Amino acid sequence: MHSCPQPIRPFIPAVQHGSITPTELRALGVQDMETIIDFSVNINPYGPTEAIRAAVEKIDFGRYPDPDALVLREELARALMRSPDEILVGNGAGELIWLTALAFLRSGDEALILGPTYGEYARAVILTGARPVFWNAQPHDDFAIHPHAIAEQLQRHPRVVFLCHPNNPTGRLFPLPELTVWLHHWPETLFVVDEAYLDFVEQGESALSLQMSNLLVLRSMTKAQSLAGLRLGYAVGPATMLDALRQMQIPWSVNIAAQAAGLAALHDAAHIVQQIQWLQRDKAHLVHELQRLGWRPLISATHYFLLHVGNAYDFRRRLLEHGVVVRDASSFGLPGYVRIATRRPEENQRLLEAIGRK
Repeated sequence: MHSCPQPIRPFIPAVQHGSITPTELRALGVQDMETIIDFSVNINPYGPTEAIRAAVEKIDFGRYPDPDALVLREELARALMRSPDEILVGNGAGELIWLTALAFLRSGDEALILGPTYGEYARAVILTGARPVFWNAQPHDDFAIHPHAIAEQLQRHPRVVFLCHPNNPTGRLFPLPELTVWLHHWPETLFVVDEAYLDFVEQGESALSLQMSNLLVLRSMTKAQSLAGLRLGYAVGPATMLDALRQMQIPWSVNIAAQAAGLAALHDAAHIVQQIQWLQRDKAHLVHELQRLGWRPLISATHYFLLHVGNAYDFRRRLLEHGVVVRDASSFGLPGYVRIATRRPEENQRLLEAIGRK
């Protein structure tokens, strides 16, 4: 018998993400996912808006999508006051992270990752043969960011730095004045700032204002717009940098429905901003009620936050028995914490009742 061809790259374990799969639900004897309230995904529970739904319903699914997403890029350029050549649309921020690693990392390079954070940064780095190096915020001071300690790691002159602003899962914002200093001091290092959740921050300042030649900003159009199932994001940076990413991108990676939904979301931005204001109100109430029950939600600039529960696996499993799911933060290296994303008031009440009965 002939042996099958062997892969040439090492096995890279998949990153655990939020939500719950039908496989896990079936093992629990639950047949209908609609009965579960999902606090494990960081999306806007109020969307998508009616304008977005209407735009998708008009799609002719027999047509190929525009491989350049030209109209969407032009609308984004107008909104951001940038050139369309400085914008690349992708299949969610996840694809853009992988494209960045493929375009800018070689075997043997180092990439600095500011953690605890989204696992796809490290996975994309390892795929290229490069080596991830970490600076991790610590639980003892509620995962505060310490720029001086990070600057010591930058003395290694990593080829790429990945930082999440605000960070996932901690919800902490990165101090942009410090980033400005670093961009000037380490001009040969590419700083990748993932702003997938910045829309959830009231008056959050974007790194887009810095406009440096060694800065790439990644944005999501699925989180605040509640389009996680469509996958849509974009990168903003120098045109030559985005050309390098474009060379790595597969054709038609952004489908026709995602492009239409993205355009509609830009035109309905005021409605989405209002939804986020509701969500900020809902989060304040949820945090207050958790504190009243004796819990200590950690400081977060976003609608999601970490909660220390001792054993995250058991806490999540017991809540599932009451029809709610939270994010076990073990995949972030935090087995004592869960991450909770605020939902609508009536759903938040279900969570509070489940925690009270747990």
